[in-house]
Amino acid sequence: MTEIENSQQYFFGDIGCWSERTEVHKAASLGQASQLQHLIESGASVNMVAVDSITPLHEACLQGQTQCARLLLDAGAQVDARNVDGCTPLCEASSAGSLECVRLLLDRGAKANSILTSRTASPLHESCLGGNSDCVKLLITVGASLEAYNLYYGTPLHVACAYGHTDCVKVLLNAGAKVNATRLHKTPLHHAAKNMRVEMIEMLVEFGANIYARDQTDKKPLDYTTPGSPSAACLKLYETTPMSLQQLSRVAVRSRLGTRALKVVHQLEIPKLLISYLCYQ
Repeated sequence: MTEIENSQQYFFGDIGCWSERTEVHKAASLGQASQLQHLIESGASVNMVAVDSITPLHEACLQGQTQCARLLLDAGAQVDARNVDGCTPLCEASSAGSLECVRLLLDRGAKANSILTSRTASPLHESCLGGNSDCVKLLITVGASLEAYNLYYGTPLHVACAYGHTDCVKVLLNAGAKVNATRLHKTPLHHAAKNMRVEMIEMLVEFGANIYARDQTDKKPLDYTTPGSPSAACLKLYETTPMSLQQLSRVAVRSRLGTRALKVVHQLEIPKLLISYLCYQ
């Protein structure tokens, strides 16, 4: 029996042949650039996958180790390698909030809009999960989809609101994210209300959020607040006080312009004060 077991063939890709974590993985994760360079020069593979298909580049990006990520890429690391959950190194760098890593990966051809699966979030989702507004700005600049849809979270705006990251919410809204996007009929405003974020509630409504939207349980955003709380008072005020014609006009203009708004508004031949107002400044 022992002889049979010892003679059994194993192939690359079988779980038994995967390294739990190679020295290259460790050096990349710890930011040991000199050690990593030595391993690469000694012939170590930069694309060896550990359990869950994690590559050394995933490890470096998750820890924000830009120098190691650059060494790996220079040595031929696959920039869009996916782990078992479908996450790319760009997703990991975005989650970690490493702006330098994100910029490096994009410069090397990483896709800002990777194909999503039921288990995958986009790099923009990951940035919003971590509240990394600078990464959000950079990803939007290179064309990251504002409406990328994740089955668990919804859109990046849903994520930013659910996790209470007001700075990310502002960046997304100014870039033209759909304020009334839904997941199971739940809007970003439902999340902001549930999290008692008054500033976020005000921001969403000013951008045209529907305060009467009902989710799959027939609840309005107000229904998710605690009676007597500042967030409840804020939503009640909006319900009893219609938006001004000025506010409605801004929402209409911004809705019409969509993702082109910030670029187009500055080209309009109108007073600077109006431009500032249209840009929510």
